[in-house]
Amino acid sequence: MGTYLDLILAAHRAQATSDRRRVSTLIDQARDHPPARPFRDALRSPGLAVIAEIKRRSPKKGLLAPGLEPDVVAKEYEAGGAACLSVLTDVEFFGGSALDLATARTACSLPVLRKDFTVSEADVCDARIMGADAVLLIVAALDDGELRALRELADELGVAALVEAHDEAEVERALEAGADMVGVNQRDLVTFEVDTDRAVRVSAHVPPGVVRVAESGIRSTEDVERLRAAGYDAVLVGEHLVTADDRAAAVRGLRCS
Repeated sequence: MGTYLDLILAAHRAQATSDRRRVSTLIDQARDHPPARPFRDALRSPGLAVIAEIKRRSPKKGLLAPGLEPDVVAKEYEAGGAACLSVLTDVEFFGGSALDLATARTACSLPVLRKDFTVSEADVCDARIMGADAVLLIVAALDDGELRALRELADELGVAALVEAHDEAEVERALEAGADMVGVNQRDLVTFEVDTDRAVRVSAHVPPGVVRVAESGIRSTEDVERLRAAGYDAVLVGEHLVTADDRAAAVRGLRCS
């Protein structure tokens, strides 16, 4: 039986293979959209920024927020001082959709990351077409050629690229592909277990000038203070925020001035 990552990537690559749309047409459509909101710049403000995630469910824990309304959650996160949103758009494994992203973005003024398993040029174009201001590129999901090509296409379309790594070797691959924003995910995408020391350990391998984002397993002020001390510009937080009784207060509780 394959790992979570194997199953998810197989599904996304099968979908990409069956996609008969012309990439050149999608690029033209993406270019016709208004300029993206400045995702990367929003993370460079003083203090440690919070990227608050809209996430309906996970493959391991199942449904997280019954009855979730993306527009309501987006407003709650903005009220709490989130710098950006992240919205899961994977349908099969996370219960998200392009509509979730579009609805959340319309409801607030924050830049929005399309959180998904990007494996093709069409995926990058679709991110901009659905309204995303940033796209996620997972190093473990792409070979070096794909990683560079998709990052360059994101640049061409005016979309920020958050390049996600899980260890020092993947950070090096991200930098070689030209990444100027690196996420260090503390969740192992093979087992979905979280190592809360991972981001601190890997941070030293991200050079100055590259925006650093710590992802997964972040639940407290102590967590974010530790990550800020390790040099991070932002944290991306999903389950802790989306399951909170008072989401605005939960965001405020994670912000570092």
